[in-house]
Amino acid sequence: MLDSKIPPVPLAQQWQTYQETSRLISPANKRQLEIIIIGTGLAGASAAATLAEQGYKVKAFCFQDSPRRAHSIAAQGGINAAKNYQNDGDSVQRLFYDTIKGGDYRSREANVYRLATISTKIIDHCVAQGVPFAREYGGLLSNRSFGGTQVQRTFYAAGQTGQQLLLGAYQALERQISLGNVTMYTRHEMLELVKIDGKARGIIARNLVTGELERHGGHAVLLCSGGYSNVFYLSTNAMGSNVSATWKAHKQGAAFANPCFTQIHPTCIPVAGEHQSKLTLMSESLRNDGRMWVPKNLDEQRAAADIPDSERDYFLERRYPAYGNLVPRDIASRAVKEVCDAGYGVGSSHRAVYLDFADTLHRDGRELLQNKYGNLFAMYTQITGEDPYTVPMRIYPAVHYTMGGLWVDYELMTTIPGLYCLGEANFSEHGANRLGASALMQGLADGYFVIPATISNYLAAEIGSIAPSRDRVEFSQAEELVRERLDRLIQIQGTQTVTSFHQRLGKIMWAHCGIIRTAAGLQTAIQQLQALQTEFWQDVKIPGTVNTLNPELDLAQRVADFLELGELMCVDALHRQESCGCHFRTEFQTAGEAQRRDDEYAHVAVWGYTQEHQWEFYPEALKFELARFSQRSYR
Repeated sequence: MLDSKIPPVPLAQQWQTYQETSRLISPANKRQLEIIIIGTGLAGASAAATLAEQGYKVKAFCFQDSPRRAHSIAAQGGINAAKNYQNDGDSVQRLFYDTIKGGDYRSREANVYRLATISTKIIDHCVAQGVPFAREYGGLLSNRSFGGTQVQRTFYAAGQTGQQLLLGAYQALERQISLGNVTMYTRHEMLELVKIDGKARGIIARNLVTGELERHGGHAVLLCSGGYSNVFYLSTNAMGSNVSATWKAHKQGAAFANPCFTQIHPTCIPVAGEHQSKLTLMSESLRNDGRMWVPKNLDEQRAAADIPDSERDYFLERRYPAYGNLVPRDIASRAVKEVCDAGYGVGSSHRAVYLDFADTLHRDGRELLQNKYGNLFAMYTQITGEDPYTVPMRIYPAVHYTMGGLWVDYELMTTIPGLYCLGEANFSEHGANRLGASALMQGLADGYFVIPATISNYLAAEIGSIAPSRDRVEFSQAEELVRERLDRLIQIQGTQTVTSFHQRLGKIMWAHCGIIRTAAGLQTAIQQLQALQTEFWQDVKIPGTVNTLNPELDLAQRVADFLELGELMCVDALHRQESCGCHFRTEFQTAGEAQRRDDEYAHVAVWGYTQEHQWEFYPEALKFELARFSQRSYR
């Protein structure tokens, strides 16, 4: 049975009530409790710093050579907060409703309202850290708009907001490391979760430099390891981003929720060829000043500058006049795909549309645009060789973010006692589609404010218990399981590279579980993925040995997990017989828009692993107190 642990009081009172009634731990007792944190992006670094400052002993792990290399650093456009600095009518209630509506009514209301409430504190906290948010001439913090809203609530630092926020969390983390409250393990990857008496009590980690397996015990484990967009091979995520930590926990009993909810971002640099290993995002903030269009004529050969305005189709403005170019990402992505599928795409591949800044340049001048987006424009020029100040950008949708993840309750605990999941790695806030600039908000809310207030409810019962000995049989069994898996992989000595399997996986997922999904396509994908898994374990070739530096072996483990996750994503997408947000089943649409089936699918799809290729389904019903089901419309 799933217990969401939502306080039984009105929505607006839940978070305050929870904090006032949860169990507390004295400072002296906190020093006796050890917490393991996997991942040091925004969620992990902020959680590690805050928990250590509270007095807990913290061990933090990341597979990069520094927490500063976490993928959070790549976030460009901004972070939402309901502070109403622009005096345009914003409020906690509006941020809450925009998030529920943006997620197409597939979010847990209690978590979303808490997130909207905490959002205002995040900005104050980060300003106090010295995060250099953009400011107006008079010194007030500046805001801009993002998709799915009609107010300006997005705080930003040019086009490098994620980097600046991560540096703020990183300096807080480094302070605790220097004080001896956090032990930092870089170039370490979690390969197995250790459970003792049904509780999460430790991990088996691999030192990626030496190949050595290490045992680490604690009183609780926090997974802050990010999303799984790289299941598609080509995505905007860093190449090292993976699902392995949460997938290992899933196979140990942590339920996985809404795995098929994958966000496709509309403004990315198009695929250039088969050689490509990742894609590059152009921030959604660009849609504040750029207009998306395609030629009205099929097979248009003229350069963009030579096509008069009367022969351009500003398709988002035409279809969604109330929001125009700032419709949510899932709607914009489908619209881009539709015009390209109809033959109006631009560029040599015809799989792109224009994002044009000519009107803004004419109105405001180059200097103002450069102050807002200079680093983004420079990045585009370096990658494509084209100057977006003189010619329109060419963009196309790409996989960017995953709303699914491990199921968590109101305390962010998974279905395994003592195992928590924060940030993009969990499912909790965004439903079927995430609004832009909400990822940073969730990660920092979870790390700075939520988990420091909720973890004591569990750890209060652990006072007096010592961290488990690494000599316990449970650690030995978990380590042996990891060794067997590594040895099995290295001994296959097949003929195909790990990357070739990853590429084939990505093509199957993009074709059948991407922007558009059908029952027939998903059934085909499940069969192909099962066959690909069998082929992988028979014919993958991994050079080198186990007990040494071996990046190809590290990649092979991650791809093996992606292959299994891909199957569950397709199972989930096939099971959800409706369209909602990013999940667009062609069998369920009305006037070209998503057709929800609230009577049958107003739930979180929760999956428990039973055995290979088999999962048990148990839904969490979504009940709304303030939000009311309505057809999601941005027209």
